[in-house]
Amino acid sequence: MPKFQDTATWRQAEQLMQPAFIRLVDNLRKQLEQSTWKGSYEETDVWAEGTSDEVKATVLHLRSQLATASANEVGAIEQALAQLPSPYPGYQLHLQQHNCHRTIDLWGLCYQICFEHYDATTGMSSDSGHDSSGVKIDSTLFDETGDIDWHALDHKTQRIVAQVFLTLPESPTETNG
Repeated sequence: MPKFQDTATWRQAEQLMQPAFIRLVDNLRKQLEQSTWKGSYEETDVWAEGTSDEVKATVLHLRSQLATASANEVGAIEQALAQLPSPYPGYQLHLQQHNCHRTIDLWGLCYQICFEHYDATTGMSSDSGHDSSGVKIDSTLFDETGDIDWHALDHKTQRIVAQVFLTLPESPTETNG
């Protein structure tokens, strides 16, 4: 999860994330159509770092109880849930080819599109030799008026999707030459 330097960065990310995510999924679809890899998407729960397995289990148990709870019980369950951390939705692309399987974190790719030198392990921009306090929006994705530069966004998205597929192993049934 990215760490934001300030509210201005947050606002720019809000403006950029949805269109970047849509273009990411669309470009992945196009690449899969031309590939021997098969893909399936999965929504997952992503928890804040340091959330214990016990807390996760409690939240999931309380959520499942909501489905069958009486009207009197719903308030107490919702109040208990409000006191606990909640996961945010994550999305994964599962790629399969023969016996080879890869899982791709779609939000991680989206962050790579939106931010300069995004480092998934720290949630920050990793600028060589520069100490950063959070992510930096890729300013090349905006025009001089502050609007999204759609061509730049499309180009960067296509480049990142191409990199994903370049790192996949070749099919054992494919031959070169």
